[in-house]
Amino acid sequence: MDSFMEFYFEEVFSGMERDGLNVRFKRRELVEYFNAVIAGCARGQNKSDNATCKSFVNCALRYHNRCKSDNGDVCLMGKYHNLLYIAMKLAFDWSLQDNGTVAALLDELHACEGTFERIFLGAIFGTSAPYFLAGWKSDFMDREENIHALVFFLDHATNASLEYKNGSKTYRFIDVPLESCGKASPLRVVIQMGTSEILMILLRFGARITSDHVSSNPIESILDRLKEYNRQYPYELVTCLKLTLRAVPAIYFAIDKAALKHLELPDDYNYQRKHVLEKYGDILEDHLIPASRCGLKPVELKHLCRCTIRHVLWKNFELPFGIRNLPVPPSLKKYLDLCDD
Repeated sequence: MDSFMEFYFEEVFSGMERDGLNVRFKRRELVEYFNAVIAGCARGQNKSDNATCKSFVNCALRYHNRCKSDNGDVCLMGKYHNLLYIAMKLAFDWSLQDNGTVAALLDELHACEGTFERIFLGAIFGTSAPYFLAGWKSDFMDREENIHALVFFLDHATNASLEYKNGSKTYRFIDVPLESCGKASPLRVVIQMGTSEILMILLRFGARITSDHVSSNPIESILDRLKEYNRQYPYELVTCLKLTLRAVPAIYFAIDKAALKHLELPDDYNYQRKHVLEKYGDILEDHLIPASRCGLKPVELKHLCRCTIRHVLWKNFELPFGIRNLPVPPSLKKYLDLCDD
């Protein structure tokens, strides 16, 4: 495989137009070609498909890095960068199990782009919508394949404990901001879309429900949207709310106490209670927010234990598959994995 790829890059790839892989059908044609090459080399060299695919991905990474190095460590983009997406699709197609190789591919993608949009956006919006957001179409066949690919790379990124610097902040793969979505986190974008299926995947893998530079707590954005429906709540949005409430100990609202100073409230006044009842009273009355999850009642001990255990697993890059190794009954494993409440 290595000799074949060296010959291909020197004799074929070098003669390709710089923008020859910009359109999706050209990339798909090359993926089909390399799928046949990998299958043929595996049989001819009596190697496993996985080992041959690993060899291809490593060859592609070496060629990309060599071209990048010759250009002052700046990616040449065009076909040179699209080669990484050919490798990404092939790694998924062959279910490449070599964690180090997939991690190296993800590292190189982030080094060039600073984002993982082309893994996340297709799963969130479908195959064509990213074209209107970012000017490209997904390399995966349909939304279902995009979702499977997202889980595939989430699994590898978790196993490799991948983290990425963005300015002064450090993000895990699952939380790297999406440039074309106002640098919002994937979880925030999914919540805005009301896509509970993808939200469940992100939460199980430990996506952070925290405030960012885009706005305040993402759960507040769900509650504010629910208020707009005059108590005729959309199912998907309600499901998103219930899922997020499983992943955090309770909702903590940003309250401007200075604005209430004129009321001369006592020091121990429950500002959370006042905020919830005044702003989200209807939602609370309709039992969409448990009183124990918004400051009106103490949080259940069982739920607090779940959040603590999940946080420990998250710190050790063990979500969600580390749950299955815990010495607890199957019903509690489902509870810890956010499947039950």
